[in-house]
Amino acid sequence: MRDVLPGQGSVRAVAPARSPFRFDGRVPGDKSISHRVALLSLLAEGESTVAGYAPGADCASTLAAVRALGARVEGTPGEGLRILPPAGGVREPEDVVDAGNSGTLARLAVGVLAGAGRYAVLTGDASLRGRPMGRVVRPLTVLGARIAGREGGERLPVTVLPAPLRAGEVTLEVASAQVKSAVLLAGLFVAGETAVVEPAPTRDHTERLLRAAGVPVSVEAAGAGRRVRVRGPARPRAMAWRVPGDASSAAFLFAAALLTGGAARVRDLGVNPGRTAFLDALRAMGAEVAVEGWEEWQGEPVATVTVRPGGEGLKGARIGPEGIAALIDELPLLAALAAAARGRTEVRGAGELRHKESDRIAAMVEGLAALGVRAGEYPDGFWVEGPATVRGGRVDARGDHRVAMAFGVLALAAEAPVEVAGAAAADVSFPAFWEVLEGARGLPPLDA
Repeated sequence: MRDVLPGQGSVRAVAPARSPFRFDGRVPGDKSISHRVALLSLLAEGESTVAGYAPGADCASTLAAVRALGARVEGTPGEGLRILPPAGGVREPEDVVDAGNSGTLARLAVGVLAGAGRYAVLTGDASLRGRPMGRVVRPLTVLGARIAGREGGERLPVTVLPAPLRAGEVTLEVASAQVKSAVLLAGLFVAGETAVVEPAPTRDHTERLLRAAGVPVSVEAAGAGRRVRVRGPARPRAMAWRVPGDASSAAFLFAAALLTGGAARVRDLGVNPGRTAFLDALRAMGAEVAVEGWEEWQGEPVATVTVRPGGEGLKGARIGPEGIAALIDELPLLAALAAAARGRTEVRGAGELRHKESDRIAAMVEGLAALGVRAGEYPDGFWVEGPATVRGGRVDARGDHRVAMAFGVLALAAEAPVEVAGAAAADVSFPAFWEVLEGARGLPPLDA
């Protein structure tokens, strides 16, 4: 591989794989869990420690925000962190809180600030300032929060003003673990029961972590979704947190193995049921997936996962609205895998992809077409026709880490090198991704 530095961001040239991709090891800590344990440590009684905290730029933004709100943070993600919360609770920040590129931080921090009743201005980078915030502002406003922002609170920057919250129930407009978590975190500060009704089940990291930290959380069915309740005021206890490996990062290594006839084994991987839909999709497409060595880390299931090609290769898949919430982050990668699968792969009900770090539907379809793969858009999804001959060329990741890594993996199966513009975006979630992609080629076969 080589790096080129033209006027607009980094370009990475990825050569086709000359040998099967093999990996046996660990991946960076789970981003979603890392954000949450840092914020729970800010709110805790006493000092918490964190092992395995995610090293990417998004989670670094969360540590910076936690410091800005009064916590003392020592150590590094690699060596382990110590987080000591402020003696008098969350403090009013002295400056604007910058969430960088992290939508998770932006939305969860609004919940914490509204609950704590602290004045704060929250912003982010150009990409994040274009992403929707109204979906979290509106339910918090129902509970009494005062939040002002650009476009009536739809866009960052937003300003949180001190206001007493009241307990109550809110129904979310869209199924969003981030919005659900923001309301639950705000509810920790409120006397009484705060309830969130989600239209479809979403990832439950916040509920599991709150329970592990001694905060009672109840969950019940509500129509097609769930009602989640927390009773406040409640303060999480200090914890020795241990963060599992990130399933979304591991997904790229599994895909690299499938595209090159190799194998990937990832140890200490988070296998929360809300994060394993991609493994189910791989099985449906014909891959061999083994999950073994189950453990539980503070309420989160952890295991060793091994993925290999099946005997008949990959086949196309159809994914409808009912499966989207649990698979949303891996859909760009699924589009890349579909180029090597027999038949048509079709994804519908995924309009949320247009509101991520980029319009991921447009970015993937445009990039696939540039590499000679037949693909097209729906308003709420995409289709890909395979198997395709992936030619070399240049694709634009649009500053989106998941798009950049998806095309980096697909390049291993191309006829000629693929240049990925904006490749540095991978640092947001998987800083060593390009080195792993290069270094894992040609390793000895994994033992059975």
